[in-house]
Amino acid sequence: MAGVTDYIFRGICKEMGADVLVTEFVSAEGILQADARTRKYTEFSEAQRPVGVQLFGANGQRMGEAARKIIDWQQPNFIDINFGCPVNKVVARNGGSSLLKDAPLLAAVAEGVVRAVAGQVPVTAKMRIGWDTQTINAVAIAKTLVDCGVQVIAVHGRTRAQGYGGEADWDVIDAVARAVAVPVIGNGDLASGADVARRRRETAVAGVMIGRAAMGNPWVFREAREVLVNGVTPPPVRLEERWDLVLRHCRLAVASDRYGNECQTITSMRTRLMAYCKSFAGAKDLRQLLCQVTAVSQIEALADRSIGLAAMKDEG
Repeated sequence: MAGVTDYIFRGICKEMGADVLVTEFVSAEGILQADARTRKYTEFSEAQRPVGVQLFGANGQRMGEAARKIIDWQQPNFIDINFGCPVNKVVARNGGSSLLKDAPLLAAVAEGVVRAVAGQVPVTAKMRIGWDTQTINAVAIAKTLVDCGVQVIAVHGRTRAQGYGGEADWDVIDAVARAVAVPVIGNGDLASGADVARRRRETAVAGVMIGRAAMGNPWVFREAREVLVNGVTPPPVRLEERWDLVLRHCRLAVASDRYGNECQTITSMRTRLMAYCKSFAGAKDLRQLLCQVTAVSQIEALADRSIGLAAMKDEG
């Protein structure tokens, strides 16, 4: 979720009902070598708590040093280790899911972080179910992490080889949850409140983590809470409410000055805007227009047009 779960979007997800937040993952070496550039990725507000800062790397000592530095900066509620990222540039640096192939190194990384922050904050970990279908070792890896002192484990139900394709294997996630004594959080293919309720009902997980589905639909947290608490699926979010949030996100990003001037900020948000509008009527044409926006005023005009077209369609 690098480039997605930034300071502003985490705040939006919290408003929508997310219980626990995790930052974009950051490189331990980036933390140790490039304070000014990397520090912004670890920042959060008090309103976003409980929140963890996610690290990746392959050297336990350096990871521990980075974790202590983050605690000095931010005092997060926990440090999260990423053993799940499948992206080539991370795997090539022996980070993320590459460590699923090397249990001793994975254990050294986990032990290094746990030892470095002992008595300060808990350590959690995010992992995949294995490197590929021939090496699904999630249960063994989870037991190793618990032995190292990791206190919560999130499991994404795909192998590294799958990337984000195919289906998440919740049977393996369930097996992990039943095999270890710490809470296990399930992740993968959760796009609605009904999905969340089903996985909570049918598996032994202590909770679920929603990632990619929230990119275009942060309302999923509100929906999941309503289904879990009241057993009711709320009505679809109105188009006007969706556009209101899209515009608020854009205005907050521009006002924050975190991403440069207005043009730079809106340009960097184009992919996010297309995710938000994926399910809108006329989405194909809308996405083509969103690929060209450079100012909030242009998005406001597209919102007015979208809402107007939808109203005309309803009347017709």
